[in-house]
Amino acid sequence: MKNRITASVIFYFKGEKINSSLEIDLDALMNSKAELPDLYPLLAQSIGLNLHSYEFEMMLAEPIYFKRAIGIVADHLVDGQFDFEAFKSAWREQQALKILQIIALKHMGIDDIDEVPGLKAALLEAYIGER
Repeated sequence: MKNRITASVIFYFKGEKINSSLEIDLDALMNSKAELPDLYPLLAQSIGLNLHSYEFEMMLAEPIYFKRAIGIVADHLVDGQFDFEAFKSAWREQQALKILQIIALKHMGIDDIDEVPGLKAALLEAYIGER
């Protein structure tokens, strides 16, 4: 399953409500640099704001909130706040478990490491200990 989330900011400029949203592909982000970029410039660019404008300064005064979480990222979104560090840890564990499942199938003939008590924890501990 893909991991996606939408970052949004709403602000007012000259009495006009301005809303900017940006969908983030967290799998691509994790596979590249594993850090959440500064979202304000990206949100500004998505609606054509100049980064040196007063409108952009007004945007910076408002918090970014998150919504529409898909995948394991949904477990790390609470009331519009996204815990990226917790997501990053869970994502890395999920990636490790995919590898460990392949190993368990190849060497032990086990289709699901959750079916054998303690196997998942043991393999994960061994895998993380090797890193």
